[in-house]
Amino acid sequence: MSEQGVRIERLMEELGRSGVTMILKVDDERMVGGGEPWTVVLSGPGLGAEGFIRAEALSLHDCLEQVFIRLRSRPGEWEWLAEVMTC
Repeated sequence: MSEQGVRIERLMEELGRSGVTMILKVDDERMVGGGEPWTVVLSGPGLGAEGFIRAEALSLHDCLEQVFIRLRSRPGEWEWLAEVMTC
């Protein structure tokens, strides 16, 4: 398994421990059509009152970067993100 895969697994585990559900998707139809195939959805009580973050992008890296920016703007302890993923 690649190092990237291990970091994704750790990211998802840490989010789960923080009260956040993460769904990661790649869409083959959007990929073939030149759209934004990567989607990340976060939900759950760990995200505060807004409770939902969704990002779509051409690459997994860009998708996660969008999610991290939005997640860091929410209340909570998100400093560990830097340790888990280096986007």
